[in-house]
Amino acid sequence: MTHLVLALALFGSEEVFGNFGLWIFLSVGAVALFGIFIPVVTWIQSREREREAFYKSETIRRVAEASTDGAKATVDLLREQNRLGLIKTREALKIAGVINIGVGIGLVIFLRMLVGLDIALCGLIPGLIGAGMLVYVYVLAEPLD
Repeated sequence: MTHLVLALALFGSEEVFGNFGLWIFLSVGAVALFGIFIPVVTWIQSREREREAFYKSETIRRVAEASTDGAKATVDLLREQNRLGLIKTREALKIAGVINIGVGIGLVIFLRMLVGLDIALCGLIPGLIGAGMLVYVYVLAEPLD
């Protein structure tokens, strides 16, 4: 406290509180982002996933209890949902692989022009990660039923 009083007496209020507005803005922004926005969005997403899982399980239970063929239909439904999930995951890996290869090529070209070949080879890192994703999807992953 005495430091603040001495600073005001010796330097004036402009030098002591010059960036005070910026610090208030950043503090309020950080509290709003990390204390309010992110937790609320996470809570909303978890509630939505929970509701979807509940409706899905209820639908499967009702189909299984409906008739004698309901159990077979339920098993077929679960297999189809699992297959669609695998297809969706593999398509996402394909897209991510192509994007990583593009980023790697662009980084190599950009760094080659800016710095030199030694540093430009760092662009091979995302390119090889993308190539690894594509190799997994097309070669290593077990085929879908």
